[in-house]
Amino acid sequence: MALRLKPFRNEPHLDFSKPENVRKQRKAIEEVRKQLGQEYPNLIDGKEVYNREKLPSFNPAHPHEVIGVFQKATQRDAERALQAAWRAFEEWKRVPAEERAQYLLKAAQEMRRRRLELNAWMICEVGKNYAEADADTCEAIDFLEYYAREAIRYAQPQPVTPVPGERNEYFYIPLGAGVIIPPWNFPLAILTGMTSAAIAAGNTVVVKPSSESPMMGWLLADIFRSVGLPDGVLNLVIGSGSNIGDFLVAHPRTRFIAFTGSMEVGLHIHELAAKRQPGQLWIKRTILEMGGKDAIIVDSEADLDAAVQGVVVSAYGYQGQKCSACSRAIVDKAVYEEFLHRLKPAVHALRIGDPADNFDVGPVISERAKESILSYIAIGKKEAKLFLGGNPVGDLDGHYIEPTVFVNVPPRARIAQEEIFGPVLAVIKANSFVDALRIANGTIYGLTGSVYSRNPDKLRMAREEFHVGNLYFNRKCTGALVGGHPFGGFNMSGTDSKAGGPDYLLLFLQGKSVSEKLT
Repeated sequence: MALRLKPFRNEPHLDFSKPENVRKQRKAIEEVRKQLGQEYPNLIDGKEVYNREKLPSFNPAHPHEVIGVFQKATQRDAERALQAAWRAFEEWKRVPAEERAQYLLKAAQEMRRRRLELNAWMICEVGKNYAEADADTCEAIDFLEYYAREAIRYAQPQPVTPVPGERNEYFYIPLGAGVIIPPWNFPLAILTGMTSAAIAAGNTVVVKPSSESPMMGWLLADIFRSVGLPDGVLNLVIGSGSNIGDFLVAHPRTRFIAFTGSMEVGLHIHELAAKRQPGQLWIKRTILEMGGKDAIIVDSEADLDAAVQGVVVSAYGYQGQKCSACSRAIVDKAVYEEFLHRLKPAVHALRIGDPADNFDVGPVISERAKESILSYIAIGKKEAKLFLGGNPVGDLDGHYIEPTVFVNVPPRARIAQEEIFGPVLAVIKANSFVDALRIANGTIYGLTGSVYSRNPDKLRMAREEFHVGNLYFNRKCTGALVGGHPFGGFNMSGTDSKAGGPDYLLLFLQGKSVSEKLT
C-alpha cells in the first residue's frame, strides 16, 4: 500500500514572548543540566564503542562546565565505521524508498516529542538563545519531513523519450557509503539535513560531528537508533578533522563527502577528495557549503526602520555565527547618516548574557573564536571608525563580545572582505544603487544578500545583478526555510548545493539508463 503523505509544511516555531513557552523551556534546561558531564560512546555498526582518549564538550557560557564526555575516535575506528557502512549499504540500497522515508518520518516525530530537550542541549552546548535553538530544531524536523517526500518522488519512474523497438528506463540509484561533516553553528539542523538526505536516497554514512558540538551528533544518532534504523546505516565517530576527518575524506572507499563549514576547510576537503587514491574506483562527489560575506543593501528609497531591524537581526542573531549573517551593510549616501542614527539605539538595546536565561546575545563558541574575532576588531580599528562595541564583556564568565559596528569602512578593507564569524558589522557608504550592487558583489563569496527598497525597478535590477545563491527583498538575509528558500551559495560559498530544495537529493544519487531491444 502506497504511503500517503500530506503536502510538506514547515514546523511552526514556538513563540517565546508567551510566558508559558519560556517556563517550559526553562524546565527542560533544568532537566538537561542534571545530566551534564555524562559519558557517551561512538556508534559503529550499531555497537557502542568506548576509547581510552576522551573529548569533552564545554558550555561556551560557562567554559569550565562539561556538557558531556565523548570518545576520541582513532583512524582504526574510522576504518571500521566506513567498512560497516559499506556492509549495511548492500541491504539498505534495496530497501524501497517509502520504507526509507518512514525512518525519517519517525525520527521527525521523535524530535517533536523531544523538542524542548533538544533545544536545551543546544542552548547549553553551543550558546543559542531559546528562539535560535528552537528554529534549529524546527529546521531539523523540516529536513526529515521534506527529504522523506523527496526520496519517494525520486523513486518514481522517470520520463524518457520513446524509441521504436526498445523498452527504455531511466532511474536513480544511490552512490554508496559516504562521510557527513557538519558544523557546530547549526548543530542539529545541518547535521540532520545532510545525514537524512544521504540516508533517504539509499546511501549509508559515517557522521563526524564538529568537536564543538558532539552532543548534538550523539542525540541525532540516538534518535535514529530509537526508531529502528538498521545497524551500520548511520555510524558516529567523534574526533578531530586533521586526524579522522582527513583520513575519511582521503579513503579510497569513501564515495561522497557532504561538508558544511569554512571556506578554508571546504577547499582542503575538495582538494583531498580530488586526488585519486590507490584502489579508488570513482571520482568522489563533494557537496560543500562554505562561508559568506553577506551584505544587506539599504537603498535611498528604503523603509529605514525595517532596514535597521533586518540588519540587526541578521548581524547579531546567534552572535553573527552564521554563514548567512549580515556582516556588511551597504547604505546609500543619501540615507547613510540617518541609518546610523537609527542603528545605534537598536544595537544598544540588545541584551548580552547567558543563553539559558534567554538573552538576545550570548557567547561565541570558544576562546579560540573569541580571540580570532577580537583580532579582526583590532584590524578594523586601523581600517575604519569604531562606532559601537568592540570589547570583550569582562563581567561575564563565558566567551562574550559586545555587538560591534564599524562605519566608513572601505569596500576592500579586510573587515569588509574576510569572514569574521562573530558579532561584527561593517557599514559601507555607497554613491548610488548601482554602486551598492558593485560593492555587494565585490567579494569572493556569494551566499546570501538582501535589499531594502520601495522601488520595484531597483529590486528587478538586484534580482538580475546581485550574485548570491539566496537573495531576499525587504527582509533579513538569515532564516532560510526548508522548501521555501533552497539554500546554497555561489563562488567561494560552496557548490550551490541548495539544501532543502528539489535538487538536493540528486547530489546523493546517480542516474542509470536501461534499454531493452524488443523482439
